[in-house]
Amino acid sequence: MSGCCNNDCSIDALRERQRGTLLSVLVINAVMFAVMVAAALYADSTALLADSLDNLGDALTYGLSLYAVSRGAAVKARVALFKGGLILLAGCLLSAQIVYKLFVPSVPLFEVMGAFSLLGLAANSLCLFLLWRHRHEDVNMSSVWECSRNDIAVNISVFIAAGAVWLTGSGWPDILVALGLVWLLMRSALRVISSALAALRAAS
Repeated sequence: MSGCCNNDCSIDALRERQRGTLLSVLVINAVMFAVMVAAALYADSTALLADSLDNLGDALTYGLSLYAVSRGAAVKARVALFKGGLILLAGCLLSAQIVYKLFVPSVPLFEVMGAFSLLGLAANSLCLFLLWRHRHEDVNMSSVWECSRNDIAVNISVFIAAGAVWLTGSGWPDILVALGLVWLLMRSALRVISSALAALRAAS
């Protein structure tokens, strides 16, 4: 005789799949944060720093999502709300870095920006592929999907900024792309927070 009913077994199997995927993308983003922040500091690139902060935020997000996998709808909504707050915080930190760069201008190393943005694109494309099947399962996984989709846009933007720095010999493309990434982060944060609040209201 089966140890669980079909529905319970199906839910347990779904949670195990979610845990396995989240653990994989957590490790990828933790490693990429360490690599990208070192590259950003070496290249003196605000846009690349934004990319590294995004990886750190994602690693924290995936860790929280692992915690929420087997919890109820209300807990998942609260975790998603916290994740939205983390994205908002990343946007504020990046804004502060942009203000600093306006007062202390510099030209970043476009070669490092380009190479590591492509490395980040490869890593985040793998994460997006792993998360694809989970994107509509619940608010917890949909917020994770939202973060991962943003990563692709971030990597492409940094690569474009590297090309523009090379063409112009100026640090302005780096700052302008970073400003665009602040807008993207803020927009994503508001979307995740509003979805989490709606799910929290529904759960209560």
